[in-house]
This record gives sequence, C-alpha cells and structure tokens, in this order.
Amino acid sequence: MRLVGLFAGIGGLELGFHQALGDAVDTTLLCEWWEPAKDVLRLRFPGVEVHPDVRELRSIPGDVDVLAAGFPCTDLSQAGRTAGIEGTQSGLVAHVFDALRIADSAGRRLPWLLVENVPNMLALDKGKAMAYLVGELESLGYRWAYRVVDTRFTGLAQRRRRVILLASTVDDPREVLFGEDAGERPEDELKANAFGFYWTEGRGGLGWAQDAVPTLKGGSTIGIPSSPAIWVPENEIARRFVTLSVEDAEALQGFARGWTDAGEHARKSGIRFKLVGNAVTTRVSRWVAESLAGPRGMNAEDTIWERVGAWPTAAWGDGGCVHRVDVSEFPRLAPYEHLSEVVDLAEASPLSTRAMTGFQRRLLQGNLGRYPGFREDVSNSLDSQLLFTA
Repeated sequence: MRLVGLFAGIGGLELGFHQALGDAVDTTLLCEWWEPAKDVLRLRFPGVEVHPDVRELRSIPGDVDVLAAGFPCTDLSQAGRTAGIEGTQSGLVAHVFDALRIADSAGRRLPWLLVENVPNMLALDKGKAMAYLVGELESLGYRWAYRVVDTRFTGLAQRRRRVILLASTVDDPREVLFGEDAGERPEDELKANAFGFYWTEGRGGLGWAQDAVPTLKGGSTIGIPSSPAIWVPENEIARRFVTLSVEDAEALQGFARGWTDAGEHARKSGIRFKLVGNAVTTRVSRWVAESLAGPRGMNAEDTIWERVGAWPTAAWGDGGCVHRVDVSEFPRLAPYEHLSEVVDLAEASPLSTRAMTGFQRRLLQGNLGRYPGFREDVSNSLDSQLLFTA
C-alpha cells in the first residue's frame, strides 16, 4: 500500500498505517509547511521526501493507493476562529482536490482518499464544510462515507472526537467505516481517581472527562498551547491538581514518548505541545488501515437524510444522495489504559498558583465544575499553595 500524506503534521495518520500493516506500507511523500513538524517528519520517516507547501504541489508519485490529509481545523473547531471552510487555514483543503485532479489528469486516478477533521465541521454554517467536501468528491467520481469516532474506542484515555472521511473510486467505503460498532464504553470500566479538564477555560466549558483527558489541542481560549490539568482527589491537597508532561501527551496520542523531540525547536515545550495537540491519533488511523486491509461489510442501518440542519455523525453518499447511518462513535472497545496508568499522578507537576488563580476566577463566574468535591478542592488547593509561598 503506497501512501501520500498532505498536511502531515508529525505523521500520525501515516504512523498508524505503519503500525497496522508494517512493511506492507510505503510512505512515498509527505507534505508539511511548519518547520518544527518537518524536523519530526525527517527524523521519524527517514528517506521520505517532505514537500514544503501543499499550494505548490505539482505532482503525485505514481501508483499511490491512499492520499491522506488531516487538513487544518483552525477555522472549523470550536476552539478556533470558526471562520468556516473558506477560512485561510481550513480552506487549504482545496489543494487536496487539486492533487486528485493532478493525478487524474496524468491518468492515475487515486483509489482512496482519507480525511480527518473536527466534528464541528458538521454543524458550523449548517455543515457548509462537509457539503463542500462531498460536492468536490462526487464531482471527481468518488463514493464517500464518514463517521465521527471517539479516540477512547482505541483504549487511549483521551476524549477526542474526530470525523474520519473515506472516499474511493474502486471500493465501497461503507464496508470500511461501518463494519464494526461496539457502543459507548460502559462507565463502570472507568476509574474515579483522575479527572481531566482544561484549566485555560472555566466560564463556558471545562472539557471535563472522567479517567481521561479532554481533547489535546494546539492552542487554547487564552492562546496558550498547553496540556490539560488533572484533578486527583486522592493526592495530598497541594498536589491535587497536576498537569501532563509533553511525553504523557505523546503517549495519549498513540506516539512513542519523545516522538517530537527533534531539532532545535524541541527545546520549547510549548511548540511540542502544539505539535502533539494538532496531530492525528495514531490508533485511530491504525483502525482505518486495518479496516481497509480487511473490510467487514456494511453492518448498520441507514436512511435517507434530507440535508436539513447539522449533518449526521455518520453518513455515506453517492450521486447527490446522503444516507444517515445509525452507528455509535465506538467501532471497537479496545482494552482501556486508565489515565493513572499513563500519567504518574504522584510525580506529575502541580498546576501553578498563577494558573490555579486564573482558573478559579473564571470558574466562579459560571456554573461549571459541580462534580462533588471539585470546587472545594480548587479553593483548598489554592489556599494551600498561597500559604506555602507566603
């Protein structure tokens, strides 16, 4: 299987394919503009050409089987600018279709396209982004299907929801995406000894997650590329709120610890957090690769969707007709790796007094964080830190 990766970031999509299929995958080209990410790609994918700008891509290597593109979500995500598919960053996806046309004009229609992005694209501007994507695909003769999946189905302790869109000119993408459905992970499988949340929020959201961290991301509502915090009710009061290391974040995205430790930029943890937060979770793309190699058929009910309001969380289409598919966001339930097994909660760095002060101020302005004991621990932990530094 020959693979080309556009908007490659640190290679999460591509690494997942290699994890699934080993030497049966040949990554022939990666395209990425940001220098810190290019440092990672050159180190982790030695010998693979790294093209610097998707806007200047003029050819695709021959005999490519899969074109993968986790295009920028900056203009589509709730944490971003929400400028929509026509925004300066997310609008770069147009060059994916340019690449398909380039290959087509050379008599090499690409069999598969894999796209990953945020679920907010299904609702923003009444789903204008998804309408654009499927319109372009159908104009090029592709049948398409997509499904929102929650990273926790892979066993990773990160609540990260993403749209996985597959399109093909040769096979049926429904048989890849809709062949498995396990239903949501039961709550009794989750421990109550660690709760992830975003300390950079507090007024309008927390990203609250039991036995998991909320979505790792490259920025925040206050402009800081930072890790989430973890509330550890069993820790001593001064260490009840801790943060991840960048190596913890790498592991929660399915990478080896130290994956982004590449080049001079690696000395800046903020850059590494941004690299990891913007990445595609490797185990999600590994599931796609395994399903491509051994499709399980279309094992779900579907109905015609009239294209009113937000798009469904799973659908397929061909020839202008959209079918809603009744599946959960959990194709599988891989053995769960509890947050306390990934992060050393006893040794993790405490959230700073400055961070705690700002978080408490925002928290008190709203009605969030009402989980029993949480607000009390925020207050008591901050009092303990202030007393210690007095």
